[in-house]
Amino acid sequence: MQSNIYVALSAQMALQRRLDTLANNVANTNTVGFRGEEMSFEELVTPAGKDPVSFVSKGQNHLSLQTGEVTQTGNPLDVALRGDAFLAIQTPNGVAYTRDGRMQMTSDGMMTTLAGYPILDAGGAPVQLNPNDPAPTINKAGTIEQAGNNLGALGLYRMPRGAKLTRAEGASVVSDIQPTPEIDFLNNGVMQGYVEKSNVNPILEMTHLITIQRNFQAVSNMLSDTESSLQDSLKTLAGS
Repeated sequence: MQSNIYVALSAQMALQRRLDTLANNVANTNTVGFRGEEMSFEELVTPAGKDPVSFVSKGQNHLSLQTGEVTQTGNPLDVALRGDAFLAIQTPNGVAYTRDGRMQMTSDGMMTTLAGYPILDAGGAPVQLNPNDPAPTINKAGTIEQAGNNLGALGLYRMPRGAKLTRAEGASVVSDIQPTPEIDFLNNGVMQGYVEKSNVNPILEMTHLITIQRNFQAVSNMLSDTESSLQDSLKTLAGS
């Protein structure tokens, strides 16, 4: 079989994977704290020979760490994170990290995500407030005060350089390398009364979707032309 068929098939597989990724990004445009997914591809070349052939790899997924748009809510239990830090939350599968700073307080004063996962403090323990006191004040370093009492600080963590992030519950992620506590509060920190939206640019993603669909169609047309060429060749050979 002609090598261009294999090349075209590898391109279609890569385009399909990229299409699935973009579709998921678009679907989560309005998900608070969502990290968009990107892909990188490499060229795969057959061993040196008379006619080397170049294929496209299946692609590697990675999550974008670009900051999303920050909007004000006025809710004292909402926080947005400046810089690259993540909040730590306790999930049934272990500790995960999120940029979704929408919090709620249970009847016994525990701070949780909207899904009910405990928010962890700088020591890795669930944040505990007094349900009978006024709303807390949270400064840019994540320190929590309520009714004049210091109740600790939100746990802020930075993802190590080179870490591979994978999705976990909701908009959270987990890392293959242990995240480190954030100590730079000059460029990083907490903004009380704000939330960070998804970092997906819907207009750009829709443009990419259209481009990929056109490329996929172009590859399909090439395969169709190759098949027609093979059929014509067989008819010629059969008639000779």
